[in-house]
Amino acid sequence: MGRFGEATAVERVAEGRYSVELDDGYLIGTALNGGYLLAVLARAAVDATPHEHPISTAANFLRVSGPGPAEVRVDVSKVGRTAATSRVSLVQDGRTLIESLITTGTLDPAAEPDWAGEPPVPPVPPIEKCTEGLQNIERDRGFADRVDMRFDPATMGWLDGQPAGRPELRAWFRLPDGEDADAYVLALAVDALPPVALNLGAKGWAPTVELTWHMRAVPAPGPLALHGSGRLLTGGWFDEEVEVWDSAGRLVAQSRQIARVGRGG
Repeated sequence: MGRFGEATAVERVAEGRYSVELDDGYLIGTALNGGYLLAVLARAAVDATPHEHPISTAANFLRVSGPGPAEVRVDVSKVGRTAATSRVSLVQDGRTLIESLITTGTLDPAAEPDWAGEPPVPPVPPIEKCTEGLQNIERDRGFADRVDMRFDPATMGWLDGQPAGRPELRAWFRLPDGEDADAYVLALAVDALPPVALNLGAKGWAPTVELTWHMRAVPAPGPLALHGSGRLLTGGWFDEEVEVWDSAGRLVAQSRQIARVGRGG
């Protein structure tokens, strides 16, 4: 098990109850990354049901999550032959931080799609033509040291005070220790991009209120291509959609979230 696997590991302590030590390496500022937390919840949901993959996750972020001991509570609502549904909560210091509904199923890694749309245009440029990772973006290096991301320069004008005017970001994503992507890495990947609203002139932390993501296929080894976009910024709220494509050119994950616009620099 690699570094990320260890950071998201859960231990069953009772029926439907899991202990976890939330890793401060996934902090962005003072809050733990939402995708990291969803990976933790997914591990508990998979352990509590007979299926191998978190097919669908819908999560409400109620409070900011910090590092340290926490508990995951899994209430399995229904178990079927192809899918199981559970209510999964993250609790820390007696307070519920995340409420989610997770459906697990088992995907065949060798399955071919009956139909698939075209990859997004424009694509992410080759890795060698992309900018360095988050180490050059974040003031606090925690999360930046846990992922290896290379960004399409055409979507990074906001860094120089020249936002593109369109809510778009594109990047390559992988773990720095070479750990292959799995279901839990996909949970991290769908929330790894900086907020797309930065390219509309927004600044600062943009807290996620609700995020839904779907695992569509078991990813092939190699880097993942992330395509982030949005449709509307209004009244201090914006949406963000992310598609994750694997090295074989397959769509392996999709997400949509609603978030608040950042208020600080």
